[in-house]
Amino acid sequence: MPEPADPNVLDPGQVQRLTDAVTRLRRALRSSIRTEYPWESLPMAQVELLQTLAMGPLRVGELAARQRLAPNTVSGLVGKMLEAGFVDRQADPGDRRTARIALTEAGHRQLADWQRAHERRLATALAAIAPEDSAAVLSALDGLERLATALGEGPEGPA
Repeated sequence: MPEPADPNVLDPGQVQRLTDAVTRLRRALRSSIRTEYPWESLPMAQVELLQTLAMGPLRVGELAARQRLAPNTVSGLVGKMLEAGFVDRQADPGDRRTARIALTEAGHRQLADWQRAHERRLATALAAIAPEDSAAVLSALDGLERLATALGEGPEGPA
């Protein structure tokens, strides 16, 4: 009688399929948003900063750490978002020498529009696949959220 499979040993083929599926999903979402939301020109890096700032104002260094980006890269992105009116600088109550970056109302609207466009795109795609496939995707959400946490990105954004 064959030994039961060790649940701690992962099938490399399945891990590769997951990697490929995540990559394809990111690419499809990124390109499809341009179709549904053609005026959108916000780069994904800026969208991710807006998502992080939606939880509250942060210093550039804190934002860089959460996004796992160099502070000068984040400063450049913040500069572009300041020009667009999506963020502003606020005095840091704990340190007068620094400022915190916060979303403006325009930034909140931009992020909400972006989120709704993605939700519509995903809902349309889920409705287009077989009901059992749609149910399987939705039933995997808890596991996918735990996987994101294990990879270092918790509910509050990148670690």
